[in-house]
Amino acid sequence: MFGTVIAVMTIGFVTGALARLAVPGPDPMPAWLTIAIGLTGSISGGAIAVAIWGRKATSDASLLGFGIAILLVLAYRRFYQRRAVIGPDALKFPERGVGIERFRERREKILQTLRQQQHAQSQQRVSEINEQIRKLGELHDEGVLTDEEFETKKRELLGQI
Repeated sequence: MFGTVIAVMTIGFVTGALARLAVPGPDPMPAWLTIAIGLTGSISGGAIAVAIWGRKATSDASLLGFGIAILLVLAYRRFYQRRAVIGPDALKFPERGVGIERFRERREKILQTLRQQQHAQSQQRVSEINEQIRKLGELHDEGVLTDEEFETKKRELLGQI
């Protein structure tokens, strides 16, 4: 019983995901909505195929279910997200929809983490360069480097910041 439920959910997810891929443009929606679209398309397509061709129409039911899932994605975009389904506006990120706010929060969190990592890396690089300049200063004080060599190397290191 549990295996059957998992199989049905997997089929719904695959059908819904393929329907989302068939329609160009971003579709940030939760997995449960993808499964719901896939299951609704599959069940509707199966029912229509059985009504038209009888119980032997298995491949027709699958294709019809996939087509209905695509229509459901298009309807979701057009009526719920209120955005174009064709043209350049279809490729824009949606302003509204199920899961959009959560997606934005997660994206902002990721961007903030990336900024913090980049800042930490640049701070580390500045510390490394400062340490190298300090060592150059010691070599200069010991007379190993001339004033000109010290200034040239120092400018070269500072140019890396």
